[in-house]
Amino acid sequence: MKQNKKIILIGTAASSVLGFRANLIKALLEQQHSVYAFVSEYTQAELHKIESLGVIPITYQLKRGGLNPLADIKVTYGLSKKIKEIAPDLVFSYFSKPVIFGTLAAKLVKVPKIIGMLEGLGYAFTDQPEGLSKKTKLIKSLQVLLYKIALPQLDKLIFLNPDDPIDLLDKYNIKVNRVEIIGGIGLDLEDYTYQPLINVERSVKFIFVGRLLKEKGIHDFIAAAQIVKKKYPQTQFTVLGAIDASNLGALKKVELDKLISLQIVNYPGQVDNVKEWLVHSDVFVLPSYREGVPLSTQEAMAIGRAVITTDVPGCRETVVNGVNGFLVDKWNPQALAEKMTYFIENPEQVGIMGYESRKMAQKKFDATEVNKRLLAILDV
Repeated sequence: MKQNKKIILIGTAASSVLGFRANLIKALLEQQHSVYAFVSEYTQAELHKIESLGVIPITYQLKRGGLNPLADIKVTYGLSKKIKEIAPDLVFSYFSKPVIFGTLAAKLVKVPKIIGMLEGLGYAFTDQPEGLSKKTKLIKSLQVLLYKIALPQLDKLIFLNPDDPIDLLDKYNIKVNRVEIIGGIGLDLEDYTYQPLINVERSVKFIFVGRLLKEKGIHDFIAAAQIVKKKYPQTQFTVLGAIDASNLGALKKVELDKLISLQIVNYPGQVDNVKEWLVHSDVFVLPSYREGVPLSTQEAMAIGRAVITTDVPGCRETVVNGVNGFLVDKWNPQALAEKMTYFIENPEQVGIMGYESRKMAQKKFDATEVNKRLLAILDV
């Protein structure tokens, strides 16, 4: 095996490098490779933290949202110049726009190996109850066109779940040299140790973790909580996550304030200690419309929490129905409420299914094993 390869990782936010790529970077550095992290959203403090990992941060310009052909051509050209200066052995891009434009830039300067990873298909490929808007359909069409140009240039394309390649590659007849599926990106199970429940006889505590967006299922979670509260008013529902005022489908602050005043939900806001909140909760709930494989669910499973989630791509990878939790139909607060009620009326199942979640996390989401598979795919 050739040692000391130059490897470029192209993503967007520096925070994602620190939060989601640290274990992979550690594995690459242990093999004596030189790693460069390209980021387009960052603070100086975050760049210093990336450096402290032993990685060389490289900044570039990219707007995560929207598609502007002239701006994107400029991004591709700028990326190609920076890639050429480094002369890497491998470019590994992740997230939609970096996979598209990072791949094209790497191909322009003849990088020997180019690999991409799509951790989910994103909003444009997510079904909505009212259907996709004309604007979203246009964005989706442009995205598919760009995928048809970029993805065939990859040596390998990695997905987290088996539904995404069907819904993208097969449906739109996009040719790719080789497709790999790795499951979730995983997490350090030493950081997320099993935390058995101490007392399941008290009222059950349900928790939602995620951005407070329609497609994350926040409205369904709240509607289900209101249904359950009518019969079991002592039940606790906690919501963790940021309000996105710019998103039309986001939960509005005035709505949230009303829910808090009516004691429907407890809202600590966006917190830095999510793990502690998970430890002090009983059942994790994510009624999302579509995911890659949600990290928040993996975290809840690792510490031993039962899960209620939707039977949609990505989410269904985290639950064996009736074993470590329940799968429910999307857009169905009543079905969600029924499974919440099951745990309230059968509290012994909270711990039993939570333990099954832990076993599943050990089998499927151990970052050490995931990174072994990823390194094998990267062939470094």
